[in-house]
Parts: sequence; C-alpha cells; structure tokens
Amino acid sequence: MTSWNGLNTAYFTEDKDDHIYNALVRSIVEHQLLPGNKLPEEALAEAFSVSRTGIRRVLQRLAAVQLVTLLPKRGAHVTVPDAEESRSVFTTRKILECANMSEVVAHCQSTHLAAMKKLVNEEKVAHEERNGPAAIRLSAAFHVQLQAISGNKVLTETVSQLTLRSSLAIAAWGAPWQQGCRCHDHDFLLSLLKKRDAVALAEKMAQHFDNIVASLRFENSEGPTPDFAQMFSGIVERQVQGEEAQ
Repeated sequence: MTSWNGLNTAYFTEDKDDHIYNALVRSIVEHQLLPGNKLPEEALAEAFSVSRTGIRRVLQRLAAVQLVTLLPKRGAHVTVPDAEESRSVFTTRKILECANMSEVVAHCQSTHLAAMKKLVNEEKVAHEERNGPAAIRLSAAFHVQLQAISGNKVLTETVSQLTLRSSLAIAAWGAPWQQGCRCHDHDFLLSLLKKRDAVALAEKMAQHFDNIVASLRFENSEGPTPDFAQMFSGIVERQVQGEEAQ
C-alpha cells in the first residue's frame, strides 16, 4: 500500500485495524495530532467504532515506530522528541541523503526530473494555499523520491521512515507555520540535479538540513486533546462503506 508520502512501505499494510493505524500516522505526521496530545483509548475507540482492545493494538504499533509514547497509568500520547533526538534525526538524514547524491545523479533520467519538478510545483501551491498537511506530505515525498532515483531501496525506505520522525520534530519545535521544508530550497536542489553536479547537490542538501535545525525553537509545549470523533469521521464512514461493498 502507498504511504502518506507516496512510497510503498512496510508500515502501511492491509491487515486488521490498519485503516486506524494509517489514519493516526497521517494525522500525526501531518500535524493534525501534535506532540504531547493525549490519545485516550476510550475516545479513539468511540471515534473509530471499534473496541479498546483494537485501539490498544494500534497504539502499541505506533509506539514501535516511535510516533507514540506509552506510559504506565498515564496512557498514550503523541511522542514529544527532545532537542537531542530531534537534532539526531536530521543529522542522520543529512549523513544518509548527502552521501547518496552521487548515486542519485548517476541514475537520474529525464523522467525522474519531470516527476521531481511536478512535486516541487505541487509543494509551492500547497505553501501558497497554506495547506499544511499537503505541504508536509509533499516535502517528505521530495526527499524520498529523490533518494529513490538511486535505486537503493534500503536507504530509500530508511529515509522514508525518518521523515515520520522529522515531521514530529518540526511539529514539536517548529514555528507556527513551518510545514515541511522550505520549498525554494527544493527548487534549488532540483536545479543542481539537472546540472548533474553531485558535489554541489550534497553541499546544498547539507545546508538545507542545517537550516531546518537552526529554525527549530527548542522550548517545551503541550497541546490539548483533539476531537477524535470529528477528526476521523470520514475514515470510519469509508471503512463501513468498504465492508458493505464486500
């Protein structure tokens, strides 16, 4: 199944309860659910019209990919990455993505350039329209699809998974309107890819990540509990319709 950022990934599948899992992942990484938000089993069970046991399974899966933190007697909440972890996530991405630029350039074809240009244009529109979820999704897709050009599936999936934690870091420590990366940076990265300048591309990518970290404001914050019934009403309706059609 295609993930929120356009890549076929193992953490989006079609097993039981996966429509709940996928909905929560999207809500977290697209900043509809913010770091620190509580995730009460009862409220989520009611929102998705399932048992608390089913919700508990989903929360445990989310904890396994570090999007949710489970605390004894305190329940679940969206993970709040601390400053050190947030910096480490972007440092790791910088190391991986910059080191792979020579392979990206070596395998890049005209079809790749056209697809990347389409992503950049869509991201610009999302920013202009202040469409936060779309801007975040397209920002992640730019990085994932750029790495995918190299043909290294292991590295590409690792970067895809790290974009989830990057989004958490930006949600926790970013400015009120900091949705994904700065799209003009992506435009410049694309221009270097067209020139097939792997060295300059790696240098600009490193600066890109440094700029993101420099823009983060490492101060404590905690948000209120959202209205889950309203947030996920469409998900439940589509799931019921799908089951009735079978």
